Amino acid sequence: MANQIIFTKEAPAPIGPYSQAVLAGNTLYVSGQIALDAETGELINENITEETHAVMKNLEAVLRAVDFTFNDIVKCSIFIKSMDEFSTINEAYGQYFKSNPPARETVEVSKLPKNVNVEISCIAFK
Repeated sequence: MANQIIFTKEAPAPIGPYSQAVLAGNTLYVSGQIALDAETGELINENITEETHAVMKNLEAVLRAVDFTFNDIVKCSIFIKSMDEFSTINEAYGQYFKSNPPARETVEVSKLPKNVNVEISCIAFK
């Protein structure tokens, strides 16, 4: 079975040579999402809480494109510009995983695309 490239207008279009996600069998690999508004292309970054929720909504849109949900996520990778924002990001992120949260790592990095504060990717399985 060939890999299926996933694209939805409900999430921001890729800003480079990559796909929003790739479905390989029953596993969905979702590229890192940032807080871009899918309609306007504008950044949503008034504060770190709003930015994190925007990232999660973009992840949700990609998941939904292939009938996956947050419950199907087995692993997330969170990249943040400042570990000082960890607890605030964690609080917003946690609202999407009420029980049985996925495995994950959180890594502080020096810079992210479009100079955002947080980027999250995930792997989901059905």
